[in-house]
Amino acid sequence: GDTKASSVASLLTFMAHRELEQKALIHDTLDKYKELTLLYDIADKIAVCLELKDIARVAIDEAKRLIKNAQNASVMLLKNGTLEIVAASGIEYTQKIRLKPGEGIAGIVLSTGKAEIVNDVARDTRFAQGNYRVSSLLCAPLKVKDRVIGVCNISNNSPVVYTAGEMKLLCILASQVASAIENALLHENRLREEHAKAYLQRYVAPQIVNNIFGDDKECISLDPVKKDIAILFSDIRGFSSTCEKLMPEETVAYLNEYFTQMVEIIFNHNGTVNKFVGDMIVAIFGAPTRCDDNKKQAVKTAIMMQRRLSEIKNKWIRDNFNTGIGISAGEVVVGNIGSPQHMDYTAIGDEVNIAERLEALAQGKQILVDRNVYEATKDAFEFKDMGSFTVKGKKKKVDVF
Repeated sequence: GDTKASSVASLLTFMAHRELEQKALIHDTLDKYKELTLLYDIADKIAVCLELKDIARVAIDEAKRLIKNAQNASVMLLKNGTLEIVAASGIEYTQKIRLKPGEGIAGIVLSTGKAEIVNDVARDTRFAQGNYRVSSLLCAPLKVKDRVIGVCNISNNSPVVYTAGEMKLLCILASQVASAIENALLHENRLREEHAKAYLQRYVAPQIVNNIFGDDKECISLDPVKKDIAILFSDIRGFSSTCEKLMPEETVAYLNEYFTQMVEIIFNHNGTVNKFVGDMIVAIFGAPTRCDDNKKQAVKTAIMMQRRLSEIKNKWIRDNFNTGIGISAGEVVVGNIGSPQHMDYTAIGDEVNIAERLEALAQGKQILVDRNVYEATKDAFEFKDMGSFTVKGKKKKVDVF
C-alpha cells in the first residue's frame, strides 16, 4: 500500500506489541500467583507434620501431584557423609541406593546445589544405575540457607520430556520441604539431647551435665576408653540383718533418704554415680569428664559421707547405717559396656576390684585406700598405715592405708 498503509501498519504493530506485553505480564502474574498458592498449600500440609518421614512423604505426594509423568519419587538426606533414602514411591531400587556427594546425578546436585533435568538418562554417564531402568529424571536440591541437606528426585521408567517449568515447581517444593526437614531434625536432636541430659542427671553432678550440654560444650565420649580414675565403693555393714525387723516400705524409705544424701555429696565433688547394688554405692571420679584431682576428690567425698551419716537428722539411719568405704585409683577401661539390648556406663579393671575388696575389709565408719590414692593425697589428709593385705583375685599384697 501507500504511505497511509505504512502508518496503519506501524499503529497495528505498536498495538500488537502492547497487547503481547500485557498478556505476558498477566501470564507472569498468574505464574507468581500459582507459585504463592503452591507455597501456602505446601506449607499448610507440612505444618501438621512433626516427624521427618511424614514431611518426606508429603513431599513425594505433592511432587507426584504437581508434575505429570512423575512415576517414581524419592527424598534423600545426607547422613554420615552418604545420601540415603528417607521416603520413596515407585520402583524398588529407590529404597536401596546410597550415594556419596558427587556420585551419580543426585550426588552432583547435592555438591553443586543446582537442580538438573536429564531427559535421556541412558546417555548420561553420571547416572548411578540401580536395579531398575530409569529413562528420565528431575533432581532438585534440598537447600537450607547456604547448605544442601539432601535432594528430591522425580523419574520415569519410560522416555518423557520434563520441562523447565516442572523443574521450577520441584525447586519450589524442595525449598519448603528443606526448611521443614531442618526444623524436624533440630527437634529430634533437641529431644535426644533432653533425653540424654535427663539420663545423665541421675548419675552425674549437675555442673558436669551443664558443661556437657551448655553453650561451651565439652566433648564427651561414652565409648570404651582407658582412663586414670579413682573408684569409690561404699557399703552399709550388716544391712540385711539390720533391716530384717523393718517393713519393706520402711527399708526402701530409709535407703532412698540415705542414697539422696550420699549422691548429693558425690555430685558436690564432681563424682559420677556408677551404680547402686543393693545398699552399695559405686562412684567414679575422672569419667566421663576429666577431673585433675580425682583421687583427692574421692577421699573428700568419703570423709563427707561418713560425717553426713554421723550428723543426719534421721535417728534410725544415724544409729543403724554404718558404712565401710574403699577407694583405689589407676588406669581402667570406662565406657558403655553391655549388649545391644542393655548397656551401662561403667568401669572395668584391677583397680575396680581392689576398691571393692578394700570396701569389704573396711569396718563401719572406716575408709581404706590403696597406695595410689595414699601417694597422691598424703599431703592433704592424715593416714594410718594398716599394712599389706592379700585380697581376693590378686597374688601380690595390697598396701592399705
